[in-house]
Amino acid sequence: MRLGIFGGTFDPIHLGHLLTAEAVLEGLFLDKVIFIPASIPPHKTDKFVTPPEKRMNMTRLGAAYNENFAVSDIELKRKGPSYSVDTVSELKNRYPDGEFFFIIGSDAINDIATWHEAKKLIASCNFAAVTRAGKPLNREYLREYFGELAHTNITEVKTPQIEISSTDIRRRIGEGKNISYMVTKEVAEYIKREGLYL
Repeated sequence: MRLGIFGGTFDPIHLGHLLTAEAVLEGLFLDKVIFIPASIPPHKTDKFVTPPEKRMNMTRLGAAYNENFAVSDIELKRKGPSYSVDTVSELKNRYPDGEFFFIIGSDAINDIATWHEAKKLIASCNFAAVTRAGKPLNREYLREYFGELAHTNITEVKTPQIEISSTDIRRRIGEGKNISYMVTKEVAEYIKREGLYL
């Protein structure tokens, strides 16, 4: 199976995440995309993050209507920071015949050298680098740091340009503004019911 790994804080999951997952699924002929909410995001230890179980619930609601989407609590069950290299290793043990594609924004992969065991991570699976407005893939930097792996293990995937961010959604909710057309109806109802981001 060709499996996409889509990790993130998902605080909350929004239509941009879902459109990106679908674009990579179609563009790379994947069988499934697995959304993996982070338990303790290593790059956000100094910021407030909604409790993991609530982010997991929202992610499940957001991904529910696509039979090619799945949601895993693999990082929520593991203690300590949610390092991607550990997640990939565990998934490879669970799916020994799987071919994995780590979905990541071009802005994030341009900064991936700062990630935990970055070279081991790049060598462990394929990377689907999705384009974002004003954030082109820095191939020169990636080749300099990762060598040939930057060419063989990183594929650029064109995705719809939709400017939605979880940060903006949280801000809008705090200001009492509408978030329709930014998240699914079910996610919006959950946020309202739980009183999140107020």
